[in-house]
Amino acid sequence: MSIDVWGSEPIKPMLAKAVAEIPADMAYEPKWDGFRCLVQRIDDHVVLWSRGGKDLTVYFPELVEALTTATPTRCLLDGEIVIITKDRLDFERLQERIHPAASRIAKLSVERPAQFIAFDLLALGPDDLTAAPAAERRRALERVLDVDQPSVHLTAQTLDIEVAKDWFVRFEGAGLDGVIAKPLDGTYQPDKRTMFKIKHKRTADVVVLGFRLHKNSTEEEPLLGSLQLGLYDEQGTCQFIGVASSFSTSKRAELATVLMEQEVRPGDSGFDDHPWAAAASEMHDRRPGAISRWSGSQGRVEQEGHLIMPLLVVEISFDYFEGTRLRHNGQVVRWRSDRDPESCTYDQIEVPQAIGITTVLDTTP
Repeated sequence: MSIDVWGSEPIKPMLAKAVAEIPADMAYEPKWDGFRCLVQRIDDHVVLWSRGGKDLTVYFPELVEALTTATPTRCLLDGEIVIITKDRLDFERLQERIHPAASRIAKLSVERPAQFIAFDLLALGPDDLTAAPAAERRRALERVLDVDQPSVHLTAQTLDIEVAKDWFVRFEGAGLDGVIAKPLDGTYQPDKRTMFKIKHKRTADVVVLGFRLHKNSTEEEPLLGSLQLGLYDEQGTCQFIGVASSFSTSKRAELATVLMEQEVRPGDSGFDDHPWAAAASEMHDRRPGAISRWSGSQGRVEQEGHLIMPLLVVEISFDYFEGTRLRHNGQVVRWRSDRDPESCTYDQIEVPQAIGITTVLDTTP
């Protein structure tokens, strides 16, 4: 494949396939949790492309300035944009940067500046490096990237699987979500899952308090969009922790039918006993623990929520919690009719031992 490094359209980044164990005989890197980003530099013009081909340049002016200093005059890099708060990755603050107001972006770029973690070099000057082995691309990246800039970093890499196993456990305490494994002789293949990602997976029994219908749901054929999940805190309040939303079409139809039969509305018998009854009665949905009804990733208001009684319990798998909420959507493992909803508390959530993100950044590449 030939890359037009001066083209107006970005290539798609290379992807990773999820595997359960860290594979042997590869190059290993920490798995950063931010916005995947391709950096295209042509002379003094820098463009930041998202994984989906969106131009991110306007949202991160501080990175444009830093990358103009830290990179060679013609290049194409692959990496991750992150924001660090209190010495750990902060994805919620990163999402706030995708904002329509230029004044807001300018303010946050000073108050909460982003950082760029580089982990691949796709083109340098006139040369297309995508056909070069990963080990060769890494050496070239180490030569040309100026990491003296405080907001531009070269990700750590090791060939020792035992070190990678240590990173997998220890770096979670800084907000990272696993390890990436790259074949040393692998070429860069856009939009292909030729790398491997090993992510943390845990399970928990959580409460199903309601649901939202799918965007394609109709009155004639209702479809489940997501289960609304909660856990009880020490004060006995059932906090909203996130959703489970990955279902087949047939399962969406089946669950929508069952849950709609259990829906309760203001005035229905038992409605006032629902943990979120007060929130649902307000003009704005203020479920305990909910940040906003706006979807930061999709930029739209979510579908109307529906509460159910009795409350149900489901076992989910997840990667990790960020504060009191799921970082990513949970995956349903099984229904737990044997569990009392009020027994589903935060006590079952394992909290990784915190370490500073500077420990990860200072790890010798």
